[in-house]
Amino acid sequence: MSVSFRDSVEVVSSPCHLDAAVEEVFHLMLGVHCRRRPVHLNPDLESVTAVVGFAGVLSGACLFRCGGPTARQIAACMTGMDFPEVDDTVKDAVGEVCNMLAGAWKGAFPELSAGCGLSVPAVITGRDYRLRVQAPEFRLSLGYGFDDACFEITLVCDGIR
Repeated sequence: MSVSFRDSVEVVSSPCHLDAAVEEVFHLMLGVHCRRRPVHLNPDLESVTAVVGFAGVLSGACLFRCGGPTARQIAACMTGMDFPEVDDTVKDAVGEVCNMLAGAWKGAFPELSAGCGLSVPAVITGRDYRLRVQAPEFRLSLGYGFDDACFEITLVCDGIR
């Protein structure tokens, strides 16, 4: 008797797979090493959030949230340029990092790689906003950082087939 994908939710939601995706993306694409650490984003300051949706055998989203200074630092690592403000290039960089993280995370699971698509990243900027998903199958939210930059990644799954 084979085990269904639904029966392996504990494996899919394990933090070790997100840790590996973060290390892969940030080391290869930005040349930095990240470590897991607590992140407390100030709701009174502007933040940048990228969202990439999952559809297929798993539905849900990958969210990447950081403050403006971290978003500018990520864009600087990717482009070699300095950014005095959160402009379209910075937003695109954060969206692409989220896209790469979602792809690297789902790539750890053959059934997700073959049966789960990714949406185009959407980027939201502003203050004090939250994502709410009703009764998710699982939610994994972890903080990471490099140098003085910190960010939060949330994987939320609202359905598994």
